[in-house]
Amino acid sequence: MIKLTFCLRRLPHLSREEFQDYWLNHHGPLVRSFMQAMRVRRYVQTHSLGDAALSAGLALSRGAPEPFDGIAELYWDSREDIEAVGRDPAGREAGRVLLEDERKFIDLAQSPLWYNEEREIIALGETSHAR
Repeated sequence: MIKLTFCLRRLPHLSREEFQDYWLNHHGPLVRSFMQAMRVRRYVQTHSLGDAALSAGLALSRGAPEPFDGIAELYWDSREDIEAVGRDPAGREAGRVLLEDERKFIDLAQSPLWYNEEREIIALGETSHAR
């Protein structure tokens, strides 16, 4: 599978709560409505907890930048599926509509995105019995 990872920062005029509400309750259903045209197999939103105290020591120990407000992950079966979306008028229109909506709540210039493949190191449900 090929995955698009999109690390999101909200527009400055939005609170974290406003951003997450719009993303979950407006943009999420919009993405779902285009899943066939875009050949998307899976879509996951990861929302930040917004708990500065919980993350402060972790960020400080690594010299990390300001945290993201969330991460979006979209999955496709293959690179060919992604390329087919670009050739399909319905796929291109879906991309246009989604980008137009993203401009309403995401600071696009501060939100990196890239295609990638996962390499699972610890599987769900796996336990260690080392002694």
